[in-house]
Amino acid sequence: MILLDGKYTASQIRAELKAKVDAFLAAGHRAPCLGIVIVGHNPASETYVANKMKACAEVGIVARKIALEDTVDEAELLSCVTQLNSDASIDGFIVQLPLPPHISEQRILSAIDYRKDVDGLTAENIGRTVQGLPSIVSATPRGISELLCRYHIPTEGKHVVVIGRSNIVGKPMAILLMQRPYLLLPKMSAAAVGNATVTICHSKTQHLKDICLTADIIIVAAGSPGLLKADMVPEGATVIDVGITRVDDPASPKGYRLAGDVDFENVAPKCAYITPVPGGVGPMTIVSLLSNTLQAYEIHR
Repeated sequence: MILLDGKYTASQIRAELKAKVDAFLAAGHRAPCLGIVIVGHNPASETYVANKMKACAEVGIVARKIALEDTVDEAELLSCVTQLNSDASIDGFIVQLPLPPHISEQRILSAIDYRKDVDGLTAENIGRTVQGLPSIVSATPRGISELLCRYHIPTEGKHVVVIGRSNIVGKPMAILLMQRPYLLLPKMSAAAVGNATVTICHSKTQHLKDICLTADIIIVAAGSPGLLKADMVPEGATVIDVGITRVDDPASPKGYRLAGDVDFENVAPKCAYITPVPGGVGPMTIVSLLSNTLQAYEIHR
């Protein structure tokens, strides 16, 4: 069993990105700039934003944080998005999710200029990915694709089971995997990922175990701790665990531990490759956000 070390792989990619940014600066160009909008004081969101800003600093990307109180109304947030769309000094930006319940996430995401949508969540970017046109690919699927590529795990002709149908992970991940590789954006170092046969499963799927047992690669993004059991995984499979949930654990100093969607202890011995939680997909998502920002910067420069 080989552990897919997202933390180490992300550090390699950050070094590559820093070299590119340093070259732009040496040539007299300004640094790339990422805008990060956060609404309210959700502890998890604040942690995610802090990690993203730290990662930006490591590669030389300027991170501009726009912090709004959770009392902000939808019109004010839409006005903020409009300003960021027209700000030439910002190459891309994200609106950290989730948003307060009185604000429509869909309306906010729909207002983002797809050319600055470095999370890759707008309908335009997802649609362009579907059609094989140049696009900004959703950060988590791009990170998973990079991980598969850098560990030389082939997807061509393989059966991939994706558990989860979200717009953030499941759907775009399936698109990338089934796509013809040459249609993907050439700047993606994971452009070799594709030509797979993909089955998408979800909470209403019947005979999930039987379907998983036919897979070469299983990607779990259901947000259900321990969903994938050992008896659902064929020998020699590759398993990618996207899930990360806080689970109460009195034995932990923090009173909780982070759990993935995979019963790691029992599944890992059956796998050829598997991601840990934490340290697998999470770091790859953040570094893919940086890659997307640099992509947007190169387009605007």
